[in-house]
Amino acid sequence: MSLQEKFIQFIRTESLFNQGDLLILAVSGGVDSVVLCELCHDAGYSFIIAHCNFQLRGEESGRDEMFVRGLANKYDTSLLVKHFDTEKYALLHRVSIQVAARELRYGWFAELLGEKKSIFSDGNSEWLKGELEPGQSKGSNPALAGLPRPNYVLTAHHLDDNIETVLMNFFKGTGVAGMRGMLPKNGKLVRPLLQARKEELLNFAKGRNLLFVEDSSNSSDKYSRNYFRRQVIPLIQKIYPEAEKNLADNIDKARDLEILYHQAIELHKKKLLEHRGDELYIPILKLRKSSPIRTIIYEIIREYGFSPKQVDGVLKLMESESGKYMLSPTHRILRNRNWFIISKLENQSGGMILIEENQRRAEFENGILEFEWIPNIEFKMPLGEKKAFLDADRIEFPLLLRKWQKGDYFYPLGMPKKKKLARFFIDQKMSLQEKEKTWVLEMNKKIVWVVGKRIDDRFKIGNATKNVLRISWLDVSA
Repeated sequence: MSLQEKFIQFIRTESLFNQGDLLILAVSGGVDSVVLCELCHDAGYSFIIAHCNFQLRGEESGRDEMFVRGLANKYDTSLLVKHFDTEKYALLHRVSIQVAARELRYGWFAELLGEKKSIFSDGNSEWLKGELEPGQSKGSNPALAGLPRPNYVLTAHHLDDNIETVLMNFFKGTGVAGMRGMLPKNGKLVRPLLQARKEELLNFAKGRNLLFVEDSSNSSDKYSRNYFRRQVIPLIQKIYPEAEKNLADNIDKARDLEILYHQAIELHKKKLLEHRGDELYIPILKLRKSSPIRTIIYEIIREYGFSPKQVDGVLKLMESESGKYMLSPTHRILRNRNWFIISKLENQSGGMILIEENQRRAEFENGILEFEWIPNIEFKMPLGEKKAFLDADRIEFPLLLRKWQKGDYFYPLGMPKKKKLARFFIDQKMSLQEKEKTWVLEMNKKIVWVVGKRIDDRFKIGNATKNVLRISWLDVSA
């Protein structure tokens, strides 16, 4: 069976989309997405092309964009292009470049489909067909271009990608969903090449004389996926030549297993969970009798920001006295007599604020931070917790102002050893309400100041300090 025939059969078998649907093809310019364009064109599907320029590879990023523009002309279809400041987003949200690119990409796709108002607004987008049509301007919405709203976004993920994903998930630690990998269809996101091997795509491109661009970062083992692709999988295949085929077969089995798994979990939830307003009540005696208890607990608490490692904490909480609790970044589990009560933490709307070097003022939900640089000439530090005095030459911008998170630590002023903020709060005898309202100022993943509490010892003023950065907190609640 040819790749074209397999492609059409897979779409029909999995009910991915219909002949009359308008599709957005996510096209990078690499061989996978180029083949996707050719297959959709040959099958007679209506599509437009969307290209993300993450601006991470200099001239190469520009080259890729120009190549994709050429593809749009080749297939006489419309093109969407969006430029992202990926590095800034990664810093602001404290994620890796890979995670940042993925969040930006899928956030934009959701916006194009009208599924939700996208929170990823960095960058500039264009809507064009070759050159701009008369009366059409950059930044136009798809609806204004005279086209119906697209039905689905198609990506060019293939079977080799899915095998790599499953292996990575296995070593990171995963549940059933991780072992079935990516789905052919997830809402309006469709992966119609998920049944095809990379070699098939390359052979198809060669047979059709299709041009494509190469991403130079694919030849580096810097990223985890590349390392698995170039090092781990070939090594495994030396011992187990059928490893990739077996993994592909297991992916299909895991999809069925996941369905059964969630059916069982839903039955347990119906027996255990009781919603009372905005709070969730769980009877501890019933929970104790449930099996497998660890899995059931995790499937309940993960929806509220708790990690797999916190399951042990919930088990300990079952044996503790009334009034004890544990926290996720967004919720609290409280032991109240014979019940667990899960409720949302207060003041969770703050977010994160990026502070640039030339910025003198930053507003957040607890007030205002003001920044001032002072020469260290006969400088005398006044007392008070609402001002931080730091060695300005040790501070690198941008800074990140955010709420404290579980696992945060710093080196409290006067102490040579690091301390977790959770422990610091206990030592300071802070109330739960005070903890929930605490923000930190961060530099390169190092906490500079626990706002209103204490600075980090690594950034204190010393004998060699030449310039002082004074940060004043104006507490609007005071």
